[in-house]
Amino acid sequence: MTINRPGLPGDLPPAETLWARWALVAAFGTTAANEHRPSAHRTGHWIDDEGLHRDDGGCTWWVLSREGEGRYVLYGEDESSGTKWHRPPVDVLAGGPAWLPWDELNDRLSGNELGCVYWYEDGVWARAPYPDDLADDGLDCGMSELADRTQAARLLVERLAPAEGGPDAEAVLAGAEAEAATGPLRDVDALLARVRDPDGAEPDPSAVARALARAGLTDVTVAG
Repeated sequence: MTINRPGLPGDLPPAETLWARWALVAAFGTTAANEHRPSAHRTGHWIDDEGLHRDDGGCTWWVLSREGEGRYVLYGEDESSGTKWHRPPVDVLAGGPAWLPWDELNDRLSGNELGCVYWYEDGVWARAPYPDDLADDGLDCGMSELADRTQAARLLVERLAPAEGGPDAEAVLAGAEAEAATGPLRDVDALLARVRDPDGAEPDPSAVARALARAGLTDVTVAG
């Protein structure tokens, strides 16, 4: 996704696809040392009770939350977003459905943190209307690494050891997207056997398994 305009709902893959892709990247970055770390002290990709997160510790942060069956909300900010600086400021919550996490979103808005909000229901993404002269809402720079499977696969490669005869990272992501639509992931044990820590520390497949279960990608329960 490389665009020179504000984001459009059609720039995003289906929310179920985005969730599966993001969750797999987040899960394979989970270790016992970081899985319970507060969001305020984390960077990278992770999952908690709020949903899936991406934060580079500087100019971009994003959250994807499930809000009931078939309902998702994606919200966040990238430094490229012009919604807050436009005059008048863009109301990124205009037209939002009643099921959005309004307290959280309004809290972010009051702290001048919110760059854009996209919501998903009945298989379709939507967002607030934008003025014609808005140059960017941050969606492209902020979400391109997850909106595009090839880019997301590059993130997964760091924590997924190659397996002779096994699927590469992009194939693993494609399989997760397909399987997430029908039920839990298959061959989870084979994936967990490929967990590696790019920093050379001992890999932590149990923490990865817990994160996969938390994301709903597997029905395996792992204590911890």
